[in-house]
Amino acid sequence: MPLIENAPHNFGKSKQYYGVAGNLTAFACKRSFELGYEGEVAFESKTQLIEHYQTSLGAGVLMVRRMAILTAEAQKLVSLYFKDFRV
Repeated sequence: MPLIENAPHNFGKSKQYYGVAGNLTAFACKRSFELGYEGEVAFESKTQLIEHYQTSLGAGVLMVRRMAILTAEAQKLVSLYFKDFRV
């Protein structure tokens, strides 16, 4: 998964939309399931966001800033954002 960025108008307390990163990540996990990759996705994180991605997305650190979401956490994310999708 390439780097996910919020639009400039979607930062801080006055952000326009909530859950953008979670929604985009859930979509990537859904596509991974559809393509036969068991929902798993990997991505590079900005250092200051590693802990946030661990708690909010269930991502694990592979090495330095490389993170991954594995099958069990991918299933949780996909079921949260795509209620009708069955793995």
